[in-house]
Amino acid sequence: MHLDKLYKKALQLEDLDLGEAMALYCNAPTAELMCVANKLRQKHVPGKGVSWQIDRNINITNICISGCKFCNFHCKLSETDKSYSTTLDEYIEKINELYRFGGDQVLLQGGLHPGYGLAFYSDLFCNLKQHFPTLKLHALGPPEIAHIARLENMSYSEVLKYLLEAGLDSLPGAGAEILSDRVRKILSPTKPDVQAWLDVMCEAHKMNLATSATMMFGHIETPEERIEHLLKIRNLQNERPTGTYGFLAFICWPVQSKGTPLARQFDIKPVTATEYVRMLAISRIVLNNITNIQASWLSVGKDVAELCLHGGANDFGSIMLEENVMSSAGAHNRFDAEGIQAAIRETGFEPWRRNQKYEKVYT
Repeated sequence: MHLDKLYKKALQLEDLDLGEAMALYCNAPTAELMCVANKLRQKHVPGKGVSWQIDRNINITNICISGCKFCNFHCKLSETDKSYSTTLDEYIEKINELYRFGGDQVLLQGGLHPGYGLAFYSDLFCNLKQHFPTLKLHALGPPEIAHIARLENMSYSEVLKYLLEAGLDSLPGAGAEILSDRVRKILSPTKPDVQAWLDVMCEAHKMNLATSATMMFGHIETPEERIEHLLKIRNLQNERPTGTYGFLAFICWPVQSKGTPLARQFDIKPVTATEYVRMLAISRIVLNNITNIQASWLSVGKDVAELCLHGGANDFGSIMLEENVMSSAGAHNRFDAEGIQAAIRETGFEPWRRNQKYEKVYT
């Protein structure tokens, strides 16, 4: 298959099929792949602006029954010496600190707690909004919505409706990993399946709830499963009702597996810088209907993330005042507000601060 024809098709924002995307991913020189991705970035987000934000990741609890082999953070309900649930006083302390840093958004996640149903999350969201009326809740994710729906014997749309009324502002793309049931049965044996993830997002899009899509790669998936993951995301984005947010952004990162059951069971080779840059570039090329592509500096470090700004990425993510899951498996990169802006400027771009809906924050 002639690469030039595929480049032209991609630059015309035409959908690539599985074979075409695989041909590019497996055969295109990295420099050419980055060049095409960078041109597409300029079609979607013209100019030199690169967005970033201030938020905080607060884990609701570390009790989770999904059994993810890549996670060192979770524990069982019976592990009372390690388990916890964040108290309201702790939320207030953490969010006050977030506001002191100039942020107003929290990423709230906690996995699949066997006893936390809709009333728990609704009460939590309502309490947080009562204490912090301007706080933005980027919370839970498709597996958690599916888990709540199963506990309550409710539909996904009913659960989302209640949570929206309680204060949910946007839905993260958490728990996607690789959208392959073969992979999920090995990695996360009790986590909701691929169709559940897609169906929750479909309902969220119908309700015009802003969402993001993610991928965690570099473990037991095949290159073809990576591309199939992107196609599932693109196809779902194509199905969203006209005028709705849909997926505002896509973020991919290499698995962090240090000390995890995954690393003990499989020979996990670290994702190289080149492999990450290629994955991000092909994401920009295949996801021709998603505006924002984020470089994951937390997992790959400053230098590789900066390179990605020339290979399809237009967003540098958050300074992330708190992050526990990837950090517990080996990710230790850190930025403050000055540092993240300096990193963006080093690459010849201009930083601008955003919120979760990619709207400019004026300070």
